[in-house]
Amino acid sequence: MKRPSSVEVEVIELPRAYQAVASSISRKVMSGEWAVGASLPGEWALAEAFGVTRSTVREAIRVLEQEGLLVRPRGTKQLIVNAPTGVHVSSRMTAAIILQQVTFLELWETMMAIEPAAAEAAARHATPNQLASLEENQRLTAKALRNPSKLLELDLAFMNGIAEASGNRALVLCRSAISDLLYRAFLPVLRRAPAGERLFVAHQHILAALKERDPEKARRWMERHCVDFRRGYERAGLDINLPVPRLERTA
Repeated sequence: MKRPSSVEVEVIELPRAYQAVASSISRKVMSGEWAVGASLPGEWALAEAFGVTRSTVREAIRVLEQEGLLVRPRGTKQLIVNAPTGVHVSSRMTAAIILQQVTFLELWETMMAIEPAAAEAAARHATPNQLASLEENQRLTAKALRNPSKLLELDLAFMNGIAEASGNRALVLCRSAISDLLYRAFLPVLRRAPAGERLFVAHQHILAALKERDPEKARRWMERHCVDFRRGYERAGLDINLPVPRLERTA
C-alpha cells in the first residue's frame, strides 16, 4: 500500500497544567458542585488531588482570583468560592474591546440598545433610595457644569445608577465595560460650552419620568439623550468610525 509522502495536520496545543487545573475548578464552580461561599481545600490538598505541584495550583488560583471566582478574606489564607462582580467582567471586556479596536459607533449602537431599556425598567423598579441617589447626583451636576472632568464622573454615575435601578443584573453586567469606555471618550465633548447644560436637562427629564413611573417617557428621553450624545461627539470633530481611545498610561 502506497503511503502519502507528507501529511498536513494542525499542531495540537495542549493546555498547560495550571490552565487545566483552573478549568477544572471553574467547571466545579459553574456546575454548582462547589457553591458560592464554599471553602476550598488547601493548596497542598488540591495539588495532591490534581496530581500536580503546589506551584501549579498557586498559578491556577491566581488566574481564578483575577477572574473573581475565588477570593481570600482579609487576614486569612482560606480560599472561598465567589460570584464575580461587574468589575471583574468589565476588566476583561475592556481589554477585548480595546485590543479588537472596537469603534465609537459600535459602542454607541450598543448603547442605543441597552440604555433606553435600562431607563424603561428603572421607571418600573427604582426604589425610593435609588431615586434619592439620582436626585443627589443631579444636585451635584448642577454645580459642576463648568467642570468637564467632574461632569463626566457624575454623568457616568447617573447612568450607572439607572442601570442599577433597573433591577436587571444581566443588563448591569453587560453594560459595565461598554459604558465606561464610551462615556470616558465623551470628555472632549463636555469641554464645549452647551454640552453640560444639555446633559443636565436630559437627566432632569429622565429622572422626572422615573419618579412619575412612566416607562415610555423614560425610554423616549433616554433615546433622545443617546442621540444627542452621538451628535455632540460628531460636532466636536471626532470620528465615530475610529476605535475608542485606549486607556491612559500609568506612571
